[in-house]
Amino acid sequence: MYVVFYPSHSGAVSNPLLDQLPSYQSLLYRRKSSGTSSTKRRSLNRGRHGSTSSRSGSGRWASGRLEERPPTLRSTADQRPARELPWSMEEKRRHKEQRLQQCGDLGGWAQWRMSARHYLKRMKEDGQDLLSALQLWRADIHMIEGMFGTGIQSYFSFLRFLVLLNFVMFLLMFSFVMLPIVISTHTSFVNSTFTGGTGSECSVYPPTSRQGLVVFHQHIIDLLSGTGFLEQTYLFYGYYKVNNIHFPSFSYNLPLAYLLCTITYLLLSLLWIVKRSATGFKRKLVQDEDRFQSFCNKVFAGWDFCITNENAARLKHSSLLYELKTDLEEERIRQKMAERSRKEKCRIYCLRVALNLFVIAVLVCCFYCIYSATIFSQQKQAQDQQYYFIVELIFEYLPSIVITLANFITPIIFSIIISFEDYSPAFEIRFTLMRCVFMRLASIGVLLFSLWSQITSCSNGVCTCGYNHTLYPCWETHVGQEMYKLMIFDLLIVSSVTVFVEFPRKILVNHCECGLVKWWGQQEFAIPQNVLEIVYGQTICWIGTFYCPLMPAINTIKYFLVFYIKKVTLVNNCRPASRPFRASSSTFFFLAVLLIGLALATVPVTVSIAQIRSSDACGPFVNFTTSWEAVPRAVSQLPLGVMTFLNALSSEAFAVSFFVITCLAMFYVIALAGAHKRVITQLRDQLAMEGRDKRFLIQKLCQAQSELPSRTSRSRASHGYHGNPHSSTSGVFVVQPLTHYETQA
Repeated sequence: MYVVFYPSHSGAVSNPLLDQLPSYQSLLYRRKSSGTSSTKRRSLNRGRHGSTSSRSGSGRWASGRLEERPPTLRSTADQRPARELPWSMEEKRRHKEQRLQQCGDLGGWAQWRMSARHYLKRMKEDGQDLLSALQLWRADIHMIEGMFGTGIQSYFSFLRFLVLLNFVMFLLMFSFVMLPIVISTHTSFVNSTFTGGTGSECSVYPPTSRQGLVVFHQHIIDLLSGTGFLEQTYLFYGYYKVNNIHFPSFSYNLPLAYLLCTITYLLLSLLWIVKRSATGFKRKLVQDEDRFQSFCNKVFAGWDFCITNENAARLKHSSLLYELKTDLEEERIRQKMAERSRKEKCRIYCLRVALNLFVIAVLVCCFYCIYSATIFSQQKQAQDQQYYFIVELIFEYLPSIVITLANFITPIIFSIIISFEDYSPAFEIRFTLMRCVFMRLASIGVLLFSLWSQITSCSNGVCTCGYNHTLYPCWETHVGQEMYKLMIFDLLIVSSVTVFVEFPRKILVNHCECGLVKWWGQQEFAIPQNVLEIVYGQTICWIGTFYCPLMPAINTIKYFLVFYIKKVTLVNNCRPASRPFRASSSTFFFLAVLLIGLALATVPVTVSIAQIRSSDACGPFVNFTTSWEAVPRAVSQLPLGVMTFLNALSSEAFAVSFFVITCLAMFYVIALAGAHKRVITQLRDQLAMEGRDKRFLIQKLCQAQSELPSRTSRSRASHGYHGNPHSSTSGVFVVQPLTHYETQA
């Protein structure tokens, strides 16, 4: 690139070319509109004397040529490694030599500090490389990324995150709840104080253990439903009937540990999800800020260079084409919406209201079916009548079957309805997914509401124990069994669909020439629907861990199997979706849906801890009215100073003060974000102005190059000169190459 300027031998004089720059003209216009004549005079004076500060939008211009800026750049670049600097290899070598020279001039203590810092930094990088090499499924995920791109790879990375999260939850519950009981059971120097009931009818708990000769299929039913021999194991809440564990030097409060572990895994999940979603949220804000930037990103940076498969490359090409068409369609729909008349707006709004009422009716119908199926299943299980193996299994899994059917049918209905609501294509996908998310997660809430309506209602209208102790002597274990059945049934559905639907479909598509089969086509790997499946399972795990402490371990094994099932079906049976979800290249959408699932899971767990009376026949909270009472009782046994401090933290005065401080901090962050947004807007305007300056200078350069031969011939003809035309400097444009720093600017 070259720069064109008028040379000068007499200092700073007026420069007509630079005065014509769009950035300089815009600066003059803004200063004129500011209203102060003194500022106007100073700006004009600086402009007439060729000041570089008034022309900062187009680069730092000097009177003779552009000044180099290595000192300024190096002052900020000295803190960064040379490999991270946007310089050529020659400049990086020179920069490294200068650093080594500076290090040689330092004293012994300073040199030791610098070498120690470099050594620790190298150790940190090596440790990060080692941890990256030890990542779970690293090679498999890289292979999937190479074959199908980053969109599908993000799903498997999200699945790996959930495996790690569940494993950490299992370690938490195992270390602080199960391990102390195991130690107290198998060691002689540790004593346990078991919780005992009041001796009333509320403390009677006859577990459903099989006596005598047991039919083989009963073991299968027990394994799939969590009853029988599994009910009196570490798997469920009712087994942990321990109050205190007395070690030689201290006493371990198991009810408090059980409750604090529940609160801890919920908070840990929240913090981990928010931390992972912060990066994706910032990237999404930047991408959604400017429509023109979205077009530029797709055109110039939309290709996925990790793709090595030809079919995946062809699909990525069609995916980018589809996204560009979708963007243009959105612009067309946005323009169409702006041109709608009042009559058309009333018509479309009335249609949307009617369709949304129909959607609500569909959801109410599904929720009523789930409620009725749950009530019917509970009534059949309460009877002592014997049924055939298949019939008994259907009664056990009837709520899970109805929920699965509802989750299968409602997305089809929603996709048909959304086509009549006249939304943009991107909003159609998001709105349909949010409806499916609500359906999946609300179905769990309806199931729990149905269970609690049965648990808290008695035949005579008054529950002497606070719950229906006749049908549910240990209602926490019963809720845990329902969550256990939901999780097992979800795994069975995923495996069955892969074996009995996707494999036969692939065989038919490859070996059958029927037109209907060809129209049906190969199975698509729909990322959002698969994400909803694992978020549904994770929500069940968050709810069920309080009632089934080993559920995180079961969910870890389940997701471990799901990873390989999905990998096999992706490689052998499926193809990527031809209409990809926009957020599939980042995990922000996945984590946002997961955060919704966590919020929904927190509500029933909190209600059961704080509101519903604990069972008097099982569990660690037999001696408490509610589970939360374990916290105030443990606080009352602490020293007076600690108890006073904790009571102050739980007081209303501290809550109000904390709320006020939080609001002030939030207002400060909002103001800071607004200031950053204004700075970003100014920088974007400056970049746009620099682009206009470059276009202006290139036009002048082309004009100068086209006029240079005619001027040279006229000069030779008038002066009789036949030498080098570039040796004359009066009134002639001189073309000089830019330096490296000027090119970067």
